[in-house]
Amino acid sequence: MTGIIILVVVLVLLVLFVISNYNGLVKARNKVKDQFSQIDIQLKKRFDLIPNLVETVKGYAKHESETFEKVINARNGYANAKTDEEKVEASNELSKGLNHLLALAESYPELKANTNFEELQRELKDVEDKISYARSFYNDAVRLYNNKVETIPSNIIASLFGFKKEAFFEAAEEEKENVKVQF
Repeated sequence: MTGIIILVVVLVLLVLFVISNYNGLVKARNKVKDQFSQIDIQLKKRFDLIPNLVETVKGYAKHESETFEKVINARNGYANAKTDEEKVEASNELSKGLNHLLALAESYPELKANTNFEELQRELKDVEDKISYARSFYNDAVRLYNNKVETIPSNIIASLFGFKKEAFFEAAEEEKENVKVQF
């Protein structure tokens, strides 16, 4: 009789262990998805700002069509992205294009003085800051989730139920290069 009670207690503890670890993995995975959607929201805000910014700059820099094309193509790439990986790649391309567009403004003092351009630039900086924070929060959520997927004992439950590691949001290679400062 005592052996049966011990066996039942062990089985109940084992079931509670599995449930607890499974729920922890689900919560961590959902946090990762939530944090990626926060990035997506900010990228959408940036996406919506771009046509106004491009049109404002176009009025001053009509002959810079290649830069405008790159920005519009990158924006369209983001709009057509289906997977999270495609969105990340398109976002990096869009960042490059926007950097070129904003650098272009340095050549046109009258554009830099335009209040509409200044406001758009301020809004874009605000959105870029929020994207940066959202990426940081996303990577924190991914780290916590991946730790659960890889560490004992939750890795046993993760492998049983098919939980896979998530990828970190990494900066594009161009963003990692040293900035050239010239005086």
